[in-house]
Order: sequence, then C-alpha cells, then structure tokens
Amino acid sequence: MKRFWDHAVAVARPEGGHAVLLDGRPLRLPGGAPLVTASSSLAEAIAAEWQSAGGEKGGEMSMEAVPLTRLLGTAQDRVAPDPAAMVEGLAKYGETDLLCYRAEDPGLAALQDREWQVLLDWADAAYGARLTVTAGLMPVAQPAASLAALRAAVEAHRAEELAALGLAVPGLGSLVLGLALSAGRLDAAEAHRLAVLDETFQEMRWGEDAEALARRARVAADLALAERFLSLVRA
Repeated sequence: MKRFWDHAVAVARPEGGHAVLLDGRPLRLPGGAPLVTASSSLAEAIAAEWQSAGGEKGGEMSMEAVPLTRLLGTAQDRVAPDPAAMVEGLAKYGETDLLCYRAEDPGLAALQDREWQVLLDWADAAYGARLTVTAGLMPVAQPAASLAALRAAVEAHRAEELAALGLAVPGLGSLVLGLALSAGRLDAAEAHRLAVLDETFQEMRWGEDAEALARRARVAADLALAERFLSLVRA
C-alpha cells in the first residue's frame, strides 16, 4: 500500500494505555479498533516502524515492514478475546517436546543429552515439570502432572506474551525452549541453535541444504522478533 502519512508518533491515551497516531489519527486494527498497548516502549517502537515504512509519504510499503505492529495486532485481535485457545495450542507442544526425543545415532544422542538435558532439568526445577526422555521418534507419554505444570506456566502469560510464544514455540518445536526464551533463561539465538541441533549435526556429515538454510533463517527472524517483542512489552 502507499504511505499516506507524514508523521507517526506514540501517545498516552487519556483512558489508559498507549496508541500510535498517523498524522494525528489512531492506527487501527482491520476491525476498526485502535491498536493499544500498556507498554510505552512498545508503542514507541511501533511508531518508529511506521515512521520508517515506505520512506516518505506516497512511498510503497507492506505489512512486512511493521512486524511489531502485526504481532501486537495478533495479541489484541486474536489472543486477548480467547486466551484459552492459544494456551491450549501451546500446551500441546509439551506432549511431544523436541527435547525429549533423542537420536539413535550415539554421537548425536550424546550431543543432545549434553545440550538438551540441562533445559529439561530447568523446566523441572522452574515449573515442577519433569518430562520423560526416549530414543527414536515413537511418541512417549508424558506425566499428566508435568503437562499440567507446563500448561500453568503458559497460562501465566498475558495476551501479548502469548502472541510472542505463539510465534516462537512452533518454530522451535519445543514448549520448554519457548518458556526458557520467555523467562530469559535463553536468548533467541541460543534457543534456535538448540532447536536445530539435529540439522546442524547432519550438515557436518552431508553438507548444507539451501532450502533448510532458508527455513532456518525465517525461524531465526521470528525468534528475534518474539524476543524483542517480549522485552518491549515488559519494559
């Protein structure tokens, strides 16, 4: 779309929260509601996105240029009205968490044990969620109490935080890694490195695959966005 504004600014709303104005008019969601956040830092960052998008009035822009806006819009329009749906979707990842499935290759299994077990131990210590580890790809049933503990950990997140987890957890394939990112136990780069441990191990033997590299780059960008969004929401 064409840029139709000159100036984007963040403002405090008299009724509470912070909004972004485009030439004095509130930035709105597709349904018409104004985009609002409790975080002044996030509002400022979103205003900066819109101030840069399209270069200048009349320039071309796409929503790809405003990722923080898209994520806040998801939180406000889709997560906040029904947080339970997002909680349920995220909690399901605990049932088949990536970190619980070790390779049959002894070398890779030893690497996974060294790199992943510390995060499973952290989840047990932080949330009381001890998960069962298995070798191979056959599903292993996890203790009901552990799954309930992980679900409670997800439920403790606000709508905006859930939106960030909703971006991070599917890319990681691991609820434990997503919670560790949210808790500050890992940064985005380290969470991503752990999530692709199998791929990078195989690449050392067989070489890199362009499609896999492109996919990993997209996931890395999503994780960096989720991490930045969380930091702004909590600032």
